[in-house]
Amino acid sequence: MAAAAVAAGKAAGAAHGHSEGRGGGGGFLGPRVPAEVEAMARGVQEVGHDTFRRLLRVTINALEGKDCKESVKLIAESTNLSEEQLAFLISGMYTLLREALRLPLSTFKQEVFKEDLKELRIPEEFITDFSSVVFGNRRPVSEGTALIQGSRLPNVQDFKWRVDVAISTSSLARALQPSILMLMKLSDGTAHRFEVPVAKFQELRYNVALILKEMNDLEKRSILKIQD
Repeated sequence: MAAAAVAAGKAAGAAHGHSEGRGGGGGFLGPRVPAEVEAMARGVQEVGHDTFRRLLRVTINALEGKDCKESVKLIAESTNLSEEQLAFLISGMYTLLREALRLPLSTFKQEVFKEDLKELRIPEEFITDFSSVVFGNRRPVSEGTALIQGSRLPNVQDFKWRVDVAISTSSLARALQPSILMLMKLSDGTAHRFEVPVAKFQELRYNVALILKEMNDLEKRSILKIQD
């Protein structure tokens, strides 16, 4: 159980493309707040301050690469939080802090950070604790922060596509069959060109729409409501 909660926290936020700063109306978390952060913001309103601070310490340790299984186990044994609730809370806190710690303090303002958390309806005392981690003396050690910043994947800077029909080809099966040519340029300066048959593109489009629907359905579930 403890391992599952920590693993969920460390795995949360994989492959999210977020913009830096408040440009685009999305704050430091980007134009669309990650689902695990929204779920955490709802669930944490029902958590006591002492429990929140214990979860925050676990999250900081996870960001620094420390083993948190025993700490999570102790929290689970001393509170009425279920395994699923713990996993979602740690996951959301991990993603929120990871994204905030990626931004340089020279340009990322504490007032902006607090305002973004207020929009998520996170309690004021919890906002103060989050802020002390990102901007104060509770900030994770430099080695952990460097690891967080270094693990960021490049973003898509430019994307172009066009439909092409092969007239002359060594394969009769491909002759006069349309395909989609794509060119993707990343923030690290690399460019990737690839070709996708129309049938595969339709399959990709369907799967993306299905994933988005499942994410929206998951966000509507009241899985973080603590029962009396």
